[in-house]
Amino acid sequence: MKKIINRKALFNYEFLEKQEAGILLTGAEVKSIKMGRINLAESFVKIRGGELWLFNAHIAAYQPAADKDYEPTRTRKLLLHKKQIDQLARRIDQKGLTIVPVSCYTANHKVKLGIALAKGKREYEKKEKIKKRDIQRDIERELRGKN
Repeated sequence: MKKIINRKALFNYEFLEKQEAGILLTGAEVKSIKMGRINLAESFVKIRGGELWLFNAHIAAYQPAADKDYEPTRTRKLLLHKKQIDQLARRIDQKGLTIVPVSCYTANHKVKLGIALAKGKREYEKKEKIKKRDIQRDIERELRGKN
């Protein structure tokens, strides 16, 4: 399985601290993720009742499992030590930060979700990043044209 990256989060947030969390999944969801059929673009992480939950992550249905009542964007529990969850909760409350899913991958035959403590970027920061990328692309294009 290749590493699935949440490119939208990379653009919209500045990551301060990254962690790895396990996900509570069904067998069919694991097979679907290993095939690369997960979308983290609109997903987010919240702390509820002292537990970490992943909302809105779209895991496509695994066709051979043929579950009629399967909900692809159901809420899934993330597995993290209590001490780590408490630390994240304190940091979120103090500084107005958020937790975003960054990537999904397998490690030691287990599906892991990379999460990050993040601060939202301002609109002008996003525009500045796009401008720098365009300028760099133009410079590289010019350099290639002169060779």
